[in-house]
Order: sequence, then structure tokens, then C-alpha cells
Amino acid sequence: MNMPMSYRLRYALAACVAALCAIATAAFAQDDGARTVPEIALDGSVGPATAAFVIDEIETANKRNTPFVILRIDTPGGLVSSMREIVQSILASSVPVIGYVAPEGARAASAGTYILLATHVAAMAPATTLGAATPINIGGARAEPADDRHEAPGKARNDNKAASPASGLDLGNARTKRRKQVNDAVAYIRALAERRGRNADWAASAVRSAATLGAEQARDDNVVEIVAASQRELLAALDGRTVATSEGDVTLATTDISVRPVTPDWRTRVLSVVTDPTVAYLLFMIGLVGLAAEALNPGTAIPGVIGGISLITALYAFNMMPVDLTGAALIALGVLLVMAEAFVPSFGALGLGGIVALLFGSLMLTDTPGYDVSLTVIITIALAAAIILATIVWQFRRARHTRVATGHEGLVGRHCTARHDFDHQGRVWLHGESWRAETDTPVIENQSLVVVRVSGLTVHVRALDTSETSR
Repeated sequence: MNMPMSYRLRYALAACVAALCAIATAAFAQDDGARTVPEIALDGSVGPATAAFVIDEIETANKRNTPFVILRIDTPGGLVSSMREIVQSILASSVPVIGYVAPEGARAASAGTYILLATHVAAMAPATTLGAATPINIGGARAEPADDRHEAPGKARNDNKAASPASGLDLGNARTKRRKQVNDAVAYIRALAERRGRNADWAASAVRSAATLGAEQARDDNVVEIVAASQRELLAALDGRTVATSEGDVTLATTDISVRPVTPDWRTRVLSVVTDPTVAYLLFMIGLVGLAAEALNPGTAIPGVIGGISLITALYAFNMMPVDLTGAALIALGVLLVMAEAFVPSFGALGLGGIVALLFGSLMLTDTPGYDVSLTVIITIALAAAIILATIVWQFRRARHTRVATGHEGLVGRHCTARHDFDHQGRVWLHGESWRAETDTPVIENQSLVVVRVSGLTVHVRALDTSETSR
């Protein structure tokens, strides 16, 4: 069927309009994307989930070729491995990454200092701080500064002269290990500062002596470039600034730029919760208790299921965290000893040892700034274990002093009543039953008696003293 010319023209015009609208929409979306920059929030401890989130957003910005990225920092520190992953992503980015310590009162401590120094432009809001970047040994104390004030590895201190050769060797090895750790951190942070033309000497002091700076002082000492009280001030200060990226120099143009806050997705949030040291610690405890309860009382299933899921989740989190295996082993031993107290009557010896192992293991589990187990949670669990232990010991002591209530032994001391008068043998009422009885003294009907021993089906009784209450 042939369509009239007017209809064909209408369809052609409609198709052209639709095509033009699609092109305009795509162009507008592209233009809008080019004028929008993401603000990535790095809040809380720097861990595996945080690193994955930040790296993904930086890679997305590179794919979309956005003008720049704002990395808003407020962190007490975190894992070295996660920090290095974020730093490597920033250094490899062709899109400028603007580090911004905000809001007021925020900090870029420890691992946050390295990340801020790695950014193409470092900015801080007033009343914010950075620094204190000395590495921490897992399960140990803060590493010693590696400078000339410390003696050579082979030279012993005066206060260690009386130490045995073995202990002196261990102490020397520990100091050497700490010195290597600090020297590596110093070299790394100096390289980051020099890469961005910042104060490398102060950066080294942040590692050696845990130096810190406020926003104004950091700008005056050439540690950061900008102090901005708001996002608007930050954008104004960035306008026209030229930075060096992995693919060459880029001049920032912030006119008509809109900032889009980026929040973690549900998977990142769940992973962040699971890999939180305190949450992982609690899951580990629940897993151990659940599996131990199932092993000691098989067939209930629920403790075993909950314990298995919790333990596997905790081990997954531990695999992504710097966990001291000795601490984890002590925690497991402590839980088993406390639960064993309920089955082995040691009157507190096993349980007390379990509480000590539990406490020391919890303290040793992890020791990273901003990424350690809450001391309040550790103390609470230790107190709960102590209460459980005290209850178990009290029950054992109570059971030990309780008279046997079954069998012939349970009849000794029980009171009974004579059914009739008799001199040596007769019948008595005992627990509503008629028993054959023997006595050394004559008794009269309805006289109250007490059982002194049992011989087969015969009870030996005596007269009840007036001072004895009926049982």
C-alpha cells in the first residue's frame, strides 16, 4: 500500500526530531559529565574495603576523563598495605586527585598523611591536622626512630649489660627490624613529598618523631598548598593551577564545576563492617564459642551453624588484616579453657588460665593506629568470661556440699515416724512408704525418728532431738 506523500514527510520529520533529541541528550550528558567532578569520602580507618572503594572511583574518573577528583580525607590511619594501594592508584592517575582534609576538626593521621602527600594538590580545612606517621609493629610497641642518636645494631646499651647473650641477640634483632621498618617508611614518605615538591624534611620527621601540623602551619611549611574553609573556597583556589600527572601537565579549570559526592555501595559498606577489627574479633569469638558449644553438646545444630558462619567470616576478615596469629591462637585457647571448666572440676584453675589467655590474645591480635580492637570490647568480654567462670565454680562448690538426694545414701539424715511401739525392730513411715526399721532404744507410735544408716531394705533409726528440725 502506497502512503501519501504528506504522511511520509511527517514520519521522516518525526524520525529526524527523535535523532536530534538523542544526539542533544547525549551531548548534554557528556557536557554535564565533563563539568561534574566526584568527591570521594575517605572516612574512618584505611582498610581493604576503603582502598577498594577509593581505587575504583579513581579508575572510573580516569575512564570518564573527568577534570579532577576530590578526595576528602578524615582518617586516624590504617593498614600500610591498603594505604600503599591507594597511593599507587593516585600516582598512576592521569586525572588530578585533590586531597582535602575536611571538615573542620578532621585529620589525616598516620596512613592519611602518606595519602595526602601523594595527591596532586594537598588542601586542608582550618582546624585540621596531619602527621604522626610512625609505623607500628603488629603486637609490639611503636617503632624506634632510625636516626643517628641510636647506637649501631651491634652495640649494646648500658641497661642491657646484664642480659644474657640470647636475650641480647633477640633485642638486637627486634631493634634492627624496627629500624628497617622506620627507614623504609621514611624513604617512602620522602619520595612522595619530593614527587610533589613538598617539604620532604618535615615528612621524614612525621615518621621519625611522629610530628604533626595544623592547617595554617602546614601551608607555611610547604607541606600543603591550600587552606580552604569550604568547598567553594577550594574550587576557587584550584582554578588555573597546573599540576603534573602521569600523562603530563594539566591546568585545572573550576569555572561552572559541580561536585558530586560519591558514597560506597552496599558491598563496600558490608565489607567495611566485616573487616572492622572489633567486628571481626566479635565474629571470631562467636564462632569459637558456637563450635565449642556444638562439640560439647552435639545435636542442637543452631550453635554450630551460627559458629561456623561467624568463624568463616572472621577468618575472611583476618586474611585481609595484619593479624598476629599468636594472638588468635591465645584467644582460641582461652575460650576452650573457660568452657572446659564446666566439664573438668578444676575449681577455677582452667578458667582463670583461659581468661588470662583470652585477655593477652585480644591485646596482641592487632595493633595498628585506627585499626585495632576496641579496648572496651576486650574488657567487656574478659569480664563476661570471669562472670561465667565464677558461676561455674560456684555451681561446682554448691554441688560438692549438697547432700546426696538419690539412692540409699539419700535416705541418711531423713526424718521418719514410728507406725507403732517397738523396742528393737518395727515399721516406720519414710517418704510416704512403710520401711522396716531397727533401733537401739525403744520408740513409741508416731514418734519422730531420724535415719542414721541403711542396710538393704532396713533403715537404722534413732530418736529425733528437739534441736533438729524436720526434713
